[in-house]
Amino acid sequence: MPKRPIDLRSDTVTQPTAAMKRAMMDAPLGDDVLGDDPTVQALEERCAVLLGKQAAVFVPSGSMANQLAIRSLTEPGDEIIGEQGSHFFQYEAGAFAALSGCSVSLIAGDRGMFDASDVLANIRPADQHFPVTKLVVVENTHNAGGGTVWPVTRVESVAAAARSADLRLHLDGARLMNASVASGAAPADYARFFDTVSMCFSKGLGAPVGSIVAGGEQVIHRARRFRKMLGGAMRQSGLLAAAALYALDHHVDRLADDHANARLLADGIAQLPRLTVDPDVVETNIVYFDIDEQWGTSEALCDRLESRNVLMLPAGPGRVRAVTHLDVTSEQVAEAIDVLATIV
Repeated sequence: MPKRPIDLRSDTVTQPTAAMKRAMMDAPLGDDVLGDDPTVQALEERCAVLLGKQAAVFVPSGSMANQLAIRSLTEPGDEIIGEQGSHFFQYEAGAFAALSGCSVSLIAGDRGMFDASDVLANIRPADQHFPVTKLVVVENTHNAGGGTVWPVTRVESVAAAARSADLRLHLDGARLMNASVASGAAPADYARFFDTVSMCFSKGLGAPVGSIVAGGEQVIHRARRFRKMLGGAMRQSGLLAAAALYALDHHVDRLADDHANARLLADGIAQLPRLTVDPDVVETNIVYFDIDEQWGTSEALCDRLESRNVLMLPAGPGRVRAVTHLDVTSEQVAEAIDVLATIV
């Protein structure tokens, strides 16, 4: 058998463990569209408690989770305030416009974060010529910011500014558990400021599919209807919910290992010529590094890495992203550094 590559493209590439597969096969099933899949119900109830909300709904993907939240909290013609590198804006195919009819007012943040003053500065005047500012979206951790962890106090100040203007708030918590493990704050400590919270199971938590949206009973009832409208309601989805439950039981604390491996990777890259990275900004499992333009492009570097059985992703002409996860060991990180050293 060929050697499996050291796959640092994303934490979405994780494979279910043998124990997770057994949990999936053993899960009691029903029909979630008819409301009687016990494993889905158990996951939704657990996540509502975990996030300090009244209710939750299980959905196929993080993108759908974000878009269901946006659709449930806005009306066509409303405007969303968000950071310019946010996943909902950059990487979800313009769904906020296509599905919810919303525009976006963008903030140039600091590694994906912004302040209360940024929120207040982006609120539209109450005038018939303008869209209605309705929603603020915070992403924690912030993917394009390099896995940035928002301090709870900063979230609180942003939320207070939004509430002072009667705005609603959504937390894109795709990697919320990474933020929680890194900061020591409970997931509910972040979630309490928001009307809705999304969280992915298919990234660092290692499940094959699925995300959750949590919030108040009325907004989740609305989100459940939009889930059906968009084709996200699944039948015997307890098979997938069981993987998410297993991940919550067994894969949360070990996220600290991924964070340590990401810092190990950043420290190693920082010692190499023609590559630039600041290890001190690596807070979780995402590492971005830049390439000296005289050496070549990120695509060329990633092609060379792939030929040596190491996979990373170009993130711009001179930038590369590498993400650690449960299928990458510290020994493999060291090997990836050695391969990089040989190439550059």
